[in-house]
Amino acid sequence: MTIQIELSPDMEAKLASGAEIHGIPLESYAQQLLQEAIASRSAPRPRDTREEFLVFLDALAGKAPNVPQLRVETFSREMIYGDHA
Repeated sequence: MTIQIELSPDMEAKLASGAEIHGIPLESYAQQLLQEAIASRSAPRPRDTREEFLVFLDALAGKAPNVPQLRVETFSREMIYGDHA
């Protein structure tokens, strides 16, 4: 199948530069990029388990050492919703 696309001069230059860096023809590079884009969209990422999510949050918190630990009683449903709880 053949598809024709109009590229802006900037996009054409970026595409040509990428092809040159990879040492492949422009058409092959464009086809490779399109295949990668389609593959990344068609393969849904599986959801993390609760444990995996907690590990991620711990790692994220480790990157921000100045974030204070909050007490569990810092926030309560009653504090947020008041009489509407």
